[in-house]
Amino acid sequence: MVDFKKSVIYQIYPKSFYDSDGDGLGDLKGVTEKLDYIRRLGADYIWLTPFFVSPQKDNGYDVEDYYHIDPRYGTMEDLEELSREAGKRGISLMLDMVFNHTSDRHEWFRKALAGNPEYKDFYIFKKGKKPGVPPTNWESKFGGSAWEYVEQFDEYYLHLFDVSQPDLNWDNPKVRRRIQDVVKFWMGKGIKGFRFDVVNLISKGEFRDDLEGDGRRFYTDGPNIHKYLQELNEATFGTDAEIITVGEMSSTSLENCYRYASEDGKELSMVFSFHHLKVDFMGNEKWVMVPFDFCKLKHILFEWQTHMAEHHAWNAVFWCNHDQPRVVSRFGDTKEYWKESAKMLATVIHCMRGTPYIYQGEELGMTNPGFHDISQYRDVESINHFRILQEKGLTRENAYQILAIHSRDNSRTPMQWSDQKNGGFSQAEPWIEVNDNCAYINAETEEKDEDSIFHYYQKLITLRKKYDIVGYGDFEALDEMHPSVLAYRRNYRDQKLLVINNFYGKEVTWEADESLKDYTCILSNYEHHMMDGKRIRLKPYEALVLYREA
Repeated sequence: MVDFKKSVIYQIYPKSFYDSDGDGLGDLKGVTEKLDYIRRLGADYIWLTPFFVSPQKDNGYDVEDYYHIDPRYGTMEDLEELSREAGKRGISLMLDMVFNHTSDRHEWFRKALAGNPEYKDFYIFKKGKKPGVPPTNWESKFGGSAWEYVEQFDEYYLHLFDVSQPDLNWDNPKVRRRIQDVVKFWMGKGIKGFRFDVVNLISKGEFRDDLEGDGRRFYTDGPNIHKYLQELNEATFGTDAEIITVGEMSSTSLENCYRYASEDGKELSMVFSFHHLKVDFMGNEKWVMVPFDFCKLKHILFEWQTHMAEHHAWNAVFWCNHDQPRVVSRFGDTKEYWKESAKMLATVIHCMRGTPYIYQGEELGMTNPGFHDISQYRDVESINHFRILQEKGLTRENAYQILAIHSRDNSRTPMQWSDQKNGGFSQAEPWIEVNDNCAYINAETEEKDEDSIFHYYQKLITLRKKYDIVGYGDFEALDEMHPSVLAYRRNYRDQKLLVINNFYGKEVTWEADESLKDYTCILSNYEHHMMDGKRIRLKPYEALVLYREA
């Protein structure tokens, strides 16, 4: 059985990882060519975002065919070669499965629009409240109404995301069986991990107007969600103890996640939750410019760490992915303390209770690109909100400032392999621009530098494998109200781990609740430390990992 508590997962967005054939798009062969890099880093799994046949309206999260690989990424033979070569290096593959919705070009939806009643029931069609008025006032995650009118039926279909992504009707048992067939197919290909996209949205509740919000309270963590996940588990991945799973949980609750990721193994191995990545939002509104709330960030991280442990459930811990801006741009310092702040942020996550996820380039300290023109953006959500923000009265300049902070394209710029043309990503013009700072932030440079962010990530991964307390210890929050320090303690048998992080660019004194004289510093982002009894003088963005045995 896989010990995912001691594992680390590396996320790859294939389109932006490495272009092996010179067409400006990353591909599966490109991933295979870079496997030794991932092995050197120390990751155990590679999570690949969708590479299935897709019109790419939402960069592959609009799946047209779950069984075939989009030719722009390669062939089934390329995937099989990647799986074999990864296996030789002790690395397994995790596939990203998008089952809340399909592309509107999927065969099922085309048959639905053609009037086939069986396939029409694969999706969610409803009559409007009255002519010209959608069934509910729910809003799409990408802006505008979540309903699209279909004239020949005089009905609307639900799309919680882009209009080209109709939601599947999971209340239809035929849909659930088809989904099970897809998972079994990829299990047959030897896949040992599955990440399920926005999976807690698959069971809808009441279809009525939301007078308090955008509708999410009626379709999130719905009435049959646990039943459907248990059914999927029992019919597919639950039959293989070597398979790990993670569910992306949109606007979820702790109480539901206790069940999604319970140790009983009836649903999923672990969950992604995003509450800690909304601390620079205004409520649920992300398209704003507000400073992040540090004390709120700590409270959320500590709450999830503590309560998931109390209920014997497991977290995925992370800062970055393909939908989030680069963390060093978001919570760190991209100038004077770029290296120190990137290492500190990594320390916070990798020493927590949970399975750490690293998003490509995070281990290099890649930053947001600072795009300044809408022509540089590719993300449908960003392009839609650039228009929406101006319709709300913001200037173009303000809209650009907000996109530069929150756009999903911030994480989708090509991986920076070297200081060569296009950052070593491709010999052709990339599908999206490479960040100019690839001249000094790149894998080739950092692998040669023993003090680099890359080497620091290596050390963090080694700690998880070497010290059982990192994988299995409980979690104890410390000094939650401190205005600039994030600190916690891990406890396991006769071991203690103290993790202390200065989240800001100014020196600060922090006092522990016990003497530190018996602790040994096993990792830090500074060479020298100032400790005296219980007191520590922390340098800007300093991180300390202290260890002792009782």
